[in-house]
Amino acid sequence: MADFHQNGNIATIHNLRTRSSEDMARELASFATSRKISLVLPSLFSELEGDALPNILAELAEVPYLHRIVIGLDRASEEQYRHARQFFSVLPQNHVVIWNDSPRMIAIHKRLEDLGLGPIEPGKGKNVWGCLGFLIACADSSVVAIHDCDIVTYTKDMLHRMVYPVANPNFSYQLSKGYYARVGNNKINGRVSRMLVSPLLISLKKTIGDRDYLDYLRAFRYPLSGEMAMRTGILPDLRIPSDWGLEIGVLSEAWRNLAPKSVCQVEIADNYDHKHQDLSPEDKTQGLSRMSIDICKALYRKLAADGTVFNEEIFRTLKATYYRSALDLLDSYYDDAKANGLYVDRHQEENSVELFAENIIEAGQMFLDNPSATPFIPTWNRVHSADPDLMADMLKAVAEDLKEFV
Repeated sequence: MADFHQNGNIATIHNLRTRSSEDMARELASFATSRKISLVLPSLFSELEGDALPNILAELAEVPYLHRIVIGLDRASEEQYRHARQFFSVLPQNHVVIWNDSPRMIAIHKRLEDLGLGPIEPGKGKNVWGCLGFLIACADSSVVAIHDCDIVTYTKDMLHRMVYPVANPNFSYQLSKGYYARVGNNKINGRVSRMLVSPLLISLKKTIGDRDYLDYLRAFRYPLSGEMAMRTGILPDLRIPSDWGLEIGVLSEAWRNLAPKSVCQVEIADNYDHKHQDLSPEDKTQGLSRMSIDICKALYRKLAADGTVFNEEIFRTLKATYYRSALDLLDSYYDDAKANGLYVDRHQEENSVELFAENIIEAGQMFLDNPSATPFIPTWNRVHSADPDLMADMLKAVAEDLKEFV
């Protein structure tokens, strides 16, 4: 049974197991008659070959309230795009597959680059940003949800619960963030959230002092979850990071643009599992090593923008404080796992802590060497101001791809 604890910083919408999924879906369908709800699925072509996505589509096929599903397809050839069109055709809802690597879409991105507004690097952030631009251009949705395509424990109830707080016209939330337990193969997962983000936020508070922003982030049960829903009115001014800091970046944008009472977190699953990244200790450009660096840089940039002064001494102190905090939390996670009959590899966990501690310094040095660097993609409001025809031309490019590559 879930608790009903509220932390006072943001609202927490619990799953008290007192309402059926079918009942919530019926109410969402009634909301959707006047507040259209869309879904964005950022996908690599390789995910079409995995085990998770067919089940996700089977679950989505039974969702009655979705107005449109936008699939952003990355790293796909023409033949693979044609296959993807067939693959997603099982969806009964209005849906579109955006082939991000098509000649027409490449031409759109070239126009952005010529304006100095193109995404810095390919990846999930760029994919999500493009899909949101497509939805803004469609101008017919009030709510958009986003989730990954590699969730092996996916059920349609996850979408119902994630969307409900922002779809309900009687609620004032502009952003809802999903949370859940990460348990799979008889062990606790989610190393980056547990062993980097949680102790790092504790350590930042000890090192640089109280910050409302740190309390805000600490209020989230799972700040790195890729599942969120938003009212579309906030999308044109949303700055999407193109690196692994996407989830922290979106929460930071919500902190900057919205009142705390406009943000909530919602319990969307009893258990959640998806594709796992390698730790990649030998290569800091890959896996969890790169992810940890990008997340640290995202936090440093936000704190610096709010007036925090960083230097090498602060980063060295932060590393030492983090290391102690992370080991203390490891004891708590170990005890929690044992009490629930789960396994924790303490050696592997401590290896992760040591790597993350190194990367706190690595990210700090990168920040000091180039403090003005930013991975944020320009807002769609800025894109529209620089090239008023681009969004309409993007809609046309997607439609022409759909027509030509049947």
